Amino acid sequence: MRFAKESIIGIAIVLIVLVLIVPVPPGFMDFLIMLNIGFALMILLNALYAKEAMEMSSFPQILLIATVFSLVLNVSALRLILGQGFAGNVIEIFGEMVIGGNVVLGIIIFAVIVIVNFLVITKGSERVAEVSARFTLDAMPGKQMAVDADLNAGAITDEEAKVRRKKITDESSFHGAMDGAAKFVKNNAIAAILITLINLIGGTVMGMTGLATGDSMDLGDAFQVFSLMSIGDGLVGQIPALLISVATGILVTKTPSEDGISAQLGKQLFNQSTAVYIAGGAMVFLGIFGQLAPIMFVPFGLFVIFLGTRVAGRKKIAEIEHEITAEDTEIEDIRRPENVVSLLNVDPIILYIGYGLIPLVESSQGGDLMDRVVMIRRQIALELGAVVPFIRMRDDIRLSPSEYKIHIKGVEVAGGDIMFDHYMAMNPGFIEEDIDGIETVEPYLGLPALWINESQRERAEALGYTVVDPPAIIATHLTEVIKNHLHELLSRQDVQGLINNIREANSVLIDELIPKLMGIGDIQKVLCNLLREGISIRDLVTICETLADYAQITRDSDMLTEYVRQGLKRSISKKYFDADVNTVITLDPGLEQQIMQSVQQTEQGSYLALDPNTTQQVFDKLSVEVKKLTSIGRQPIILTSPIVRAYFKRLVEPIAPDLVVLSYNELEANAEIQSVGMVSIA
Repeated sequence: MRFAKESIIGIAIVLIVLVLIVPVPPGFMDFLIMLNIGFALMILLNALYAKEAMEMSSFPQILLIATVFSLVLNVSALRLILGQGFAGNVIEIFGEMVIGGNVVLGIIIFAVIVIVNFLVITKGSERVAEVSARFTLDAMPGKQMAVDADLNAGAITDEEAKVRRKKITDESSFHGAMDGAAKFVKNNAIAAILITLINLIGGTVMGMTGLATGDSMDLGDAFQVFSLMSIGDGLVGQIPALLISVATGILVTKTPSEDGISAQLGKQLFNQSTAVYIAGGAMVFLGIFGQLAPIMFVPFGLFVIFLGTRVAGRKKIAEIEHEITAEDTEIEDIRRPENVVSLLNVDPIILYIGYGLIPLVESSQGGDLMDRVVMIRRQIALELGAVVPFIRMRDDIRLSPSEYKIHIKGVEVAGGDIMFDHYMAMNPGFIEEDIDGIETVEPYLGLPALWINESQRERAEALGYTVVDPPAIIATHLTEVIKNHLHELLSRQDVQGLINNIREANSVLIDELIPKLMGIGDIQKVLCNLLREGISIRDLVTICETLADYAQITRDSDMLTEYVRQGLKRSISKKYFDADVNTVITLDPGLEQQIMQSVQQTEQGSYLALDPNTTQQVFDKLSVEVKKLTSIGRQPIILTSPIVRAYFKRLVEPIAPDLVVLSYNELEANAEIQSVGMVSIA
């Protein structure tokens, strides 16, 4: 059965080719013409009632087959007209309908039909198909990014994203194919005109010479007979071509709608009662004062005005019903007991902006901040291996127009002020030539900067200034804030999602680790410890392998974190030691010994109980050594023994939260290290 269905189209194509090669009798030609007109009508009606263009995704192929079929019939009719002077009753009747005893009038009418089809319908459909294809292809990247944004935000599932991506791809392929298929319609119209001229001229000549009918005719009789056949043949070819051209134009201009074509047109044409009143009044005015058949214009104008009153009445009723429904819904929401519960939800990340910065978000106004926020989530996922929660963006009238605030779990953690139509220029430190601008401070690092306008941008960049636009400033600030608080945002649910992501390929590992050795909460603590110091958790398999090895020895999350850091030493070394020779600061062995002696063990874990005087001496000496490196533009890195690293990091974190503290076991064997200072209290 399936083979039979699949073979129908192949058999049809073969038959079309046979009709082109094998002469057909006039009676069978009538049958083929009937099929052609019926086929064109079906195409038009399907295009008319389709709710969206993709319901007829195979339209380009249908269009090609219909065009080939129409041209084959023209060639077969040409063979009959020139060979016998008669191509069937259908062609003859169509010719008589147009000519009506007056050959010149018939030729004029046929020429008008051809001009309308070729210059208006066909050319218009071709142009619309070309523009639709171009705009669809141009919009494709934006649509793909919108799908990625919804997927990253959790608004849609992977399956829904695949369906939407497939639809976007199908739409672009469809409109691209329609752009090419529209050329078939145009060329079909041209071919039909040429074939009609050949029929008329060649038939007249062959009729006069007796080659067509066997008996020679004079010029007038030959022209009368063959003009009838030629125009009839041209007309039966132009009617399907006209229908298909209209179908093409309707399909490529169709927008998705739940309503049918009749309801859609009715709503849009009669939506504005004022427009209907004016149109009806104009018809009445032309009928009375313009002397344009008052008996027709005036009643028609009054009927249009009556329709306007009906439209206004329905619109007023709809507005009242909408108001009543809105009030009922509002009352229900107020009465609903759970409406207070929704207020208790705290968004993980919110970016509040003043109303003056709204154009940075609105894509219709050229803003790309929303796209940058999507890229932030992708960037952090690649860099740190954690999924950032959905970032909400809201305008807040309590802020000044140029102000923005970043909230983490409902609490403001950062903010800044932006000059919307300016650029921020920062001196890297080696540029001596000044530029004019408004003094300001870079929001994240607090570095001195200048606001400059567009005309100064090229000069500032040429001098070596770092120039950034307002969206980049906000996006950079938001990125760094999220990185600094990512360990707070990583929930148990997020960890479960990360575990599920590697479970299929590492089922043995996960089954051994969870829940036999560790729970999700225990793994979360280790991952949060890593993220707190900027260590990527993307290599989750290695992390879990290490935890499975050492979770039997200790349940202390801090100790397990140190073991995991040693397991990730390749990525840690790559992150901090990428130069030929890397400078570090070490700790005095005596200080390390004193730190270990000050560690106190409790049931809740271990902590460092170093006396205040020693602590202050460590801070003072550390500050001196760190300044040596920062003064020459080097990142200060403290290198300690593995057992001391975690405690020393906790000790200095209050005064230097960004200071990198590594252990010897976190270094690759081939890393070139040079100590340029030592922290000691001797």
